[in-house]
Amino acid sequence: MSLRYRINIRILFSSLCILILGSSIAIWQARGAVNKEIDSSINMVVQLITFGLSQTLFNETEWLPKLNSMNQTRHLSIQLKEPSGQIISFADKKQQINNDEKPPQWFITLVSVDYPKVERQITSFNGEQITLIIQANPLDEITEVWQESLGFFSSLFLLTLFTFLAVNLAFDKALKSIAVIVDALKVIETGHYQQKLPDFSIQEYDSIAKAINHMTDKLNASQLENRALAQHTLEIQEDERQRLSQELHDELGQSLTAIKVMAVTAGRSQAGTGEDIKQTTDSIVTICDHLMTVVRSMMHQLHPLVLTELGLKATMEDLLNHWSSRNPELKLTIICPDEVDQLEQKITIQIFRVVQECLTNIVRHAQANQAAISLEIEHQAKTGTALRLKVADNGQGCAIDNIKTGFGLLGMRERISSLGGEFTIQTQPQQGMSIIATIPLS
Repeated sequence: MSLRYRINIRILFSSLCILILGSSIAIWQARGAVNKEIDSSINMVVQLITFGLSQTLFNETEWLPKLNSMNQTRHLSIQLKEPSGQIISFADKKQQINNDEKPPQWFITLVSVDYPKVERQITSFNGEQITLIIQANPLDEITEVWQESLGFFSSLFLLTLFTFLAVNLAFDKALKSIAVIVDALKVIETGHYQQKLPDFSIQEYDSIAKAINHMTDKLNASQLENRALAQHTLEIQEDERQRLSQELHDELGQSLTAIKVMAVTAGRSQAGTGEDIKQTTDSIVTICDHLMTVVRSMMHQLHPLVLTELGLKATMEDLLNHWSSRNPELKLTIICPDEVDQLEQKITIQIFRVVQECLTNIVRHAQANQAAISLEIEHQAKTGTALRLKVADNGQGCAIDNIKTGFGLLGMRERISSLGGEFTIQTQPQQGMSIIATIPLS
């Protein structure tokens, strides 16, 4: 069900409730007003006649014109009943109601009540007893109330119609704004994050548009970073392949060729002495030792076997020993519990790579003489079990807003995000830098 339809239904329902309530109140007030008006008219005429008769006796010649004029009083019908039973009525043409103006019978029934009929015995001038009959005739008053009710209901109808039009005009503009937002979101859904929503005159829609534009800016920046990171990853992959190919050609190829030449020469030599054969075998052993060193170095660069064989803690300690031997001026410390060796393989390799990248950045950029690595498993009732990694140095640091998000930081952030963790950086000028990663553990 559309929003416009729901609003119209509710306005119509509210208008009907108002109409029913207003009708009930109008009929109730009309009954009271007609009743008061009739009672007032009857009491006034009775008092006038009583006062007149108290002054003189009833003389038909004098009183008939007076009664005829009183009969013209609104809402009353005056009659005389002679002793013979003959009824003398006083017709008032002013009280005749046109059929076109006459209210419907149902309205007359709802408004009318049982009005009193007043009979008064009058002694005529010649001593006869004449009955004066005063009856209510509220039709003209009911007609006026009906006209007022028609005006009220017409005003209510026009007000409802105006409300419908005003609401629909207002919602038409609002719904057009919603359509613009929905169309833009459909475009954004396809990956076109450059799509921008226009400014809206309605404050709420303008706030939504600004929030969506801010979101698309973030998504566009993330998309550009991911593309750059993917491109950089491909470049690194190609560089590694080229370097491995070069090392295989330069080191393994040449060494294997030399071994082959020595073996062929030793096999074909007929006059060689034992000393020549020993010199050849010593050279082959030296070359093989060199090949083993090169192969181990290449294997460690591709994937540290100690990580699979001995676990994360031993691998981290071996990594720190490696960096300490290459950078004796940098003091490295590590806190790592034995429980980390029970972590999943996908977590351990990512943690190892993050620490490896952190140490590389510290040596290259931090100008620090101390660095500390901390790994701990936290147990919390609300968040559950999580692995917390912190790599801190006492280097030059920088303002957090001035950090250049290079491919190293992007790579670390993506590694932690791939594990469902959080990656934060804490730094201040001349106060070092801390890299903190929190990874939830299932």
